[in-house]
Amino acid sequence: MDILLNSGAALAYGIAGMLVMVLGYLLVDLITPGRLHRLIWEEQNRNASLIVSANTLGVAIVVVTAIFASEEGLAMGLVTTVAYGVVGVLMMTASFLLIDLLTPAKLGIVLSGTQLHPAAWVNASAHIAVALVIAAAIS
Repeated sequence: MDILLNSGAALAYGIAGMLVMVLGYLLVDLITPGRLHRLIWEEQNRNASLIVSANTLGVAIVVVTAIFASEEGLAMGLVTTVAYGVVGVLMMTASFLLIDLLTPAKLGIVLSGTQLHPAAWVNASAHIAVALVIAAAIS
């Protein structure tokens, strides 16, 4: 019976994590000129791919930490996992916008360029750094 309950909990946490990752993708799509789907899969844009990859990894870091630190009980654990995940996604989005504000070039335009740009690496590392800070705050 435990295997059924644990499998159900794993499925619920997996769905919650995927929903937060989708939110992260949608927010990156919102702040990047052009459609991410087209930039990544059709134009094979390395800048956009790097940012989305870092965002997805960052969200996973936050979600995994939130699951480990989740409250007692499945329902409350799911709520806290999603809440922390959303905070992580919002903070990663804020870091993107802050870097954009503080640097001379517009990141959205840089990210839609065809050549891999150093600013994409800076932004990607900021996503991971913010995720690690949120994860540390959770645990």
